This record gives sequence, C-alpha cells and structure tokens, in this order.
Amino acid sequence: MPRYWLIAPVESNPAEQFAKVWQFDLANGLISIGWEAVGDISKMNREALYTSLAEAYPDKRPATKALIANMLWAFWNEIHPGDLVIARRGRKILAAVGKVVRAGFYEPGRNPFLDSPSYSHHGFIGVEWQELPRNKTFPDVVFPMQTLREISETEYLGFVEADPTLVSAPLTSESTGLVEAASESALKKYEAESAFVLEKYLEHFIVTNFHTIFKGDLQMYQDGAGADGQQYDTEIGRIDILAIEPKSNSFVVIELKKGNGSDQVVGQILRYMGWVKKELCKDGQAVRGLIICENSDQKLTYALAMTNAVDVRYYSVSFKLSETPPGATVI
Repeated sequence: MPRYWLIAPVESNPAEQFAKVWQFDLANGLISIGWEAVGDISKMNREALYTSLAEAYPDKRPATKALIANMLWAFWNEIHPGDLVIARRGRKILAAVGKVVRAGFYEPGRNPFLDSPSYSHHGFIGVEWQELPRNKTFPDVVFPMQTLREISETEYLGFVEADPTLVSAPLTSESTGLVEAASESALKKYEAESAFVLEKYLEHFIVTNFHTIFKGDLQMYQDGAGADGQQYDTEIGRIDILAIEPKSNSFVVIELKKGNGSDQVVGQILRYMGWVKKELCKDGQAVRGLIICENSDQKLTYALAMTNAVDVRYYSVSFKLSETPPGATVI
C-alpha cells in the first residue's frame, strides 16, 4: 500500500526563490526539502542525524530538533517508490501531485538554486509529476506548516479532488461528497433545522477564526522549526491545537472532544500537557488544558473536578435552509 506525503520543496517566500527551485524540480522529476547544512543524511543513523542537527542548530530546543530530525529521517528513510506526494507552495497552493519513482539520494549541486547558505541540503527524491492538478489555490489555509508530513489517503484525495472554489473547509474526500450533495434533490433532506456540527471541520474553523474566538487572549504557538500549533507533532502524538496565553506567558493545550470517550480525552490532554511541561516550558512557564466539546458530559465533569489545570468549553452551531430569505413576507 502506498503512503501519502505532503512536502514543501522550499519556503514560499521570496516568491522568486521558490519559483526557481520548484521549476527546476518539476522539470527534472525531483523534490527536495532544502534544509540547512546537516551533511549527507543518507549515511546517518538517527543518533548521528540528531548530533548533526545539534551542531547546526545549537540554540534550538531539544523538542524542536527532534521534530526536524523526524522530518529529515522520514524524507530519507520512509518515503519509497510507489508513494504519492503533494508538493505545496505555502499553505494554500497545491503545486503538483506525483508518484515517487526513486527513494532519497544525495547529490550536491543537483538543483543549482538550492546551493546557497539558506538552502544547502542536497537530498532529493525522484518523482513522476502528474499534469493535473497543478497550482490549485484554496481560499483558506488548508496545509500545515511542517515542511514534510505524512497524511492519510482520505486527506490526500480531499486535497487532490475537491473543488477549491466550492470548498473552504478542511479538504477530505468526505467534503467533496458534501459539495456534490448540494443538489436540488439533496437540499430537501436538509430543509428542517438541524445540528450542523461537522466535527471534522471544527478544528479548521477554530484555527482560521482563532483571534475572533479567543478575542486575542490566546495566540497560536509557532516553534523554531516553522511548525505552528495546529496538529502539533510530539513524540507521543499530535496535539490538536497548541497555543500561548500572552498575558501569563503560559502554554495552553487545546483538545477537541470529537466523539472520543471522556476518559480518553482527559487522559490524552493530561499526557500532552505533561509533554509540553517537560519539553517546551522554560523559566517557570505554566501549562493548562482546554477541552472543546459539543455537549455536557457527566463523566467529563467528574474527571475534571479533580484538576484545576483543565477547563472545558462548549460549542453549538445550527444550520437551516429556506426557500425565502429570513424575515421575508411570503406572498
């Protein structure tokens, strides 16, 4: 079975630099992640890779270096021929889609536009790029900030197949079906007022409206590796949203209770809070948790009664289709 990967070949800005690197890669059936000098990773084990990163980034936190190491290790050791790749530009543009035809190889000077102090990583993967889709621009941010990330088949199909002019929610194969369902016959199914929760879109909605929802009290976290707080990678899993409270300079771990059992979500958020405390906090920084869910849950209430470090907030959204505008007089 193929694996699916999302890769940024180089930073999207400046645009001229991206264009030079990407056009060379596209024309020559390649992709690189253009990292700063860490040597020939193809000959390194994990320990040697981490040592090289420690020398290249002496000021970065251990957790940040571990995230970079995981991305580089995956690029060299986990992407294989037959896997499928989406090349992205920034967080809204799907540049191209292709199939891996050659695993990672080291070739200094292969892309002359990567030979600079900022982009001196000479690792490449051979890719057979498809003619379509290319340069697909989405109206909202849909891609994570990490330079390289493995994604699911569902996510891959959503990015590739969905119509960006119609879909602004996180793109999955299910979201394509939602758009197709908006036909005349399907509309009747939704005429009655009903809960319009769409839990799989909740995270995207919160992230894209973060400042409005939290009124500036919280800010999305961004680490030194360029990873933002959405689906923040750790050695023990991915935090839904990692934020900072500027007023107290404390971390806030946000988890969305999307059908998970109360025991599971409480255990999960406490585990992530413990990781943040150990790996990210410095100078006495505190960590608190925030669980966002739809309905009141007695089990959740009892569990949280034993800690004052985790809060809960509830959301509700309704949706209604009508043949006339709200408040209009029917003649």
